[in-house]
Amino acid sequence: MPVSLGIFFLRPDWVIALVSLIVIFIGNYLMIRFVLESFIYRKIKLIYKFIYQTKATKREETYYKYILPQKGIDEVREDVEKWAEQRSAEIELLKTNEAYRKEFLQNLAHEFKTPIFAIQGYVDTLLGGEIDNPDISKRFLENTARNVDRMVSLVEDLDEISRLESGEQPLYKEHFIIQDLIREVYEALSIKVVSKHIKVGIKKGCEYPITVFADKEKIRQVITNLVENALKYGKEDGNIVASIYKTDEEHVLIEISDDGIGIAEEHLPRIFERFYRTDRGRSRDVGGTGLGLAICKHIIEAHEQTIHVRSKIDVGTTLGFTLERRKD
Repeated sequence: MPVSLGIFFLRPDWVIALVSLIVIFIGNYLMIRFVLESFIYRKIKLIYKFIYQTKATKREETYYKYILPQKGIDEVREDVEKWAEQRSAEIELLKTNEAYRKEFLQNLAHEFKTPIFAIQGYVDTLLGGEIDNPDISKRFLENTARNVDRMVSLVEDLDEISRLESGEQPLYKEHFIIQDLIREVYEALSIKVVSKHIKVGIKKGCEYPITVFADKEKIRQVITNLVENALKYGKEDGNIVASIYKTDEEHVLIEISDDGIGIAEEHLPRIFERFYRTDRGRSRDVGGTGLGLAICKHIIEAHEQTIHVRSKIDVGTTLGFTLERRKD
């Protein structure tokens, strides 16, 4: 506009001024477009290639050539910010996984080291001459057998978790009444229940039979683990109660509650991790491999359902999970 007005001022002819305006406008538009495509968008294309970290295919080259230049700078900025957030989240996940891996290996080494050193001590003592003492040799061999059993249980539990994670253990789903399965678990653990003087039962109002669709033996394993945990950490003359609720038309919630020692709030997010113990000394005294709840979590997630925990110190703990209701 200023150049055209200047030409009109020097030569007052509207036709010449208008033609010069059109020519200069088109020329500047083409020049600016060329500069943007050749320099700015070339840099943006490099940014996109760097973001996706791949050699462009023909389809991607078409995208870079025809679609990308139509994007505004703000849209490109949003894409780059989104990529940066994804990368940041991936880095944090990698850091978390690395810390978890280190802790897992330390816990694994510790869990195996305890029985191995015990076995080594018993064997060295027997080889040192005590094998001729019938009382000592029998007692040491019994202790050795117990530690071997513990190692076998660790290996079996780790193997089961690995197969659950890899999907090598298929689910054989069937219809069954969940209350009947809970009663069967109570019956199977009756000796432990009697020894601790703990009362077990199903919550009043939850006795009406509810049919679920799941792998019965896998769910039996889950309920057994949850009841055994309640027995381990429940108080003498306490109670263990199973509750069953219809949450909606498709799901059932099963909860196992005790009135035992409870779990501190800071431990709740991690109790389903392998080998995680809220009190290492006390947990090892009551037995177990530290993998029971991790196995429960994998089994329930294999059913595409959820498992949760609620607890309070000196009040008790409730562990629950959902299952599919009967399929018609």
